[in-house]
Amino acid sequence: MPILPWKQIQTVLLDMDGTLVDLYFNNYFWQQYIPAAVSKKKSVSLEEAQAFMQGQYESVKGTINWYCFEYWGELLDLDILEEQQNVTHLIRMRPDTIPFLDALKQAGKQVVLVTNAHPKSLALQAEHTMLDEHIDTLISTHQFGVTKESQALWSKLQSHLQFDPQTTLFVDDSIDILKAAERYGIKHLLAVSNPDSQRPERIITEFPSISDFRKLISEIC
Repeated sequence: MPILPWKQIQTVLLDMDGTLVDLYFNNYFWQQYIPAAVSKKKSVSLEEAQAFMQGQYESVKGTINWYCFEYWGELLDLDILEEQQNVTHLIRMRPDTIPFLDALKQAGKQVVLVTNAHPKSLALQAEHTMLDEHIDTLISTHQFGVTKESQALWSKLQSHLQFDPQTTLFVDDSIDILKAAERYGIKHLLAVSNPDSQRPERIITEFPSISDFRKLISEIC
C-alpha cells in the first residue's frame, strides 16, 4: 500500500474514468459500441470498422479531439451523446469511490475532479453516479481547450484553482497523464492499477499505485 503524507496534502485532484468510475463503460463504448455503429452506418464489416476507428483514435491520441463529442459526431455522422445514452446501464461507480471521497471531505481536503471527458459525458456520468453530491468542483479540461497530457493544461488549472503543486495529490489511471503532472511539478502522484473491472489488474512500476481506495482511509482521517 502506498504511503502518502496526508498531513502535507491539502488539495486532491481526481480523474473520473478509470479512477472514480469504472472504465468499462468508456472502453466498451469506444472500442465495441462505436465500431459496431460505424459498421452498420457505413455498411462495412465490423473488422473494417474497428480498424478504421483504431486509426482515427491513434491520429488524435492525447489531444482534445480524442475526447470531443463534436469532433467524432461530425466525423462519423453520429450523435455521440445519444449513442452514449444507449449504454448508460454500464456506468458504474467504483465500490471504493464514495468511502474515499467522504474520508477526504471529512479530513478537510480540497477535492476537485479533473477529467478529459467531454462536458456532456461528464454531465451524463455525474447524473448516473451522483458524483456531484460528493465533490464540490467538477472540471472538464474542454473548458481550457487542452488535455491533461499538456503542460498548458496544468498551468491553466493551477491559475484557475490556485493550488500549490507541493501540497497536491493527483490520482489517475493513465501513466502518460501522471507523467505530465510530474513534469509540471505535482509532488504527490498515485496510479489506479485496476481501472476497468472487466480487465486484469495492471502491474505499475512508474508510480505508487492502488487497487482499492478504502485501504487509504485510515491514514487520511
